[in-house]
Amino acid sequence: MSDPVQKAQELLKDHRESIDRLDAILVYTLAERFAHTKAVGKLKAAHDLPASDPSREGKQIARLETLSAEADLDPEFARKFLNFIIQEVIQHHKKHKA
Repeated sequence: MSDPVQKAQELLKDHRESIDRLDAILVYTLAERFAHTKAVGKLKAAHDLPASDPSREGKQIARLETLSAEADLDPEFARKFLNFIIQEVIQHHKKHKA
């Protein structure tokens, strides 16, 4: 194996280790986020509040788009990702209410 190929394989290994570490961070961060939204869902259900809060959701999407632009992440991707999470949270809130 040539030195450039070996160097590329070492760099690839390093990148993959970072990706694996970041994936773990994402999973644990999402778990923590959903623990909080579960508590919010129970609170909403206990006080007969609506499962969805469109005003807050809009603010959160705008905030995430700004953060993603600052972080050099495609804001459209960030918006879609947050929308996916929001819809999942709303479904959880509806289950608590039922």
